This record gives sequence, C-alpha cells and structure tokens, in this order.
Amino acid sequence: MDKITATTAFESLSSGVRLDVFRLLVKQGLAGMVAGEIAATLNIPPTNLSFHLKAMTHARMITVEQEGRFQRYRANLALMLDLIAYLTEECCAGSPEDCAAIRADFTCATGANITQK
Repeated sequence: MDKITATTAFESLSSGVRLDVFRLLVKQGLAGMVAGEIAATLNIPPTNLSFHLKAMTHARMITVEQEGRFQRYRANLALMLDLIAYLTEECCAGSPEDCAAIRADFTCATGANITQK
C-alpha cells in the first residue's frame, strides 16, 4: 500500500457517519447490506447516506453490487487488512522482541476495544 491510498482510506472514514457505516459493513462480512437496511439500522436519511456511500465507494473502502433494483454494499475487507498492515509494517523496527512484549500486555476485550492487562 502506498501513502496516497492510505490517506484516501483514512479521509473516507473521517466522518462519524462513514465510520459507523464501515463498522456495520465489517460486522456483516461478505453478506453486506443493501442501502435501505444500512439507513434503517443507523437511522440515517437515505439522501444523506447516499452521499457517504459514494465517498466510501470512491475511496474503495466499500464495494457495491447491483441486485435487481437494490445496491448491496460490502466493506472492502482486503483493503482494510492492507491498511492495518501498512500501519504496522514497521512496528518496533529492528526490535521484534519489543512488539511481542507489547502484544503480551494487551488483550482484545469484547467488541473491538483494546484494554491493557
């Protein structure tokens, strides 16, 4: 991943609404959701949601597929994982034992929260 792609991805998630949409789509996995389901679940007016979905699609953070008269949106999980790898590829560069120690001090709590032991 290059810096421009990473910056574009982060910019597309810089809105609270977009972050909520992305997290919802990540939760849905490969099944994704149609726009109406997203709007209803997050209580977002469809016209407002459309603006956010377009921006996230343009940044490739989500994909869209036509299903009859509906459009199904999915989180681009591969890009998300590439972005995580980009952020962490030089973690503790030169001292991998430091990374192991840091990981040992942290555990994943319920949800996506990280808490220190």
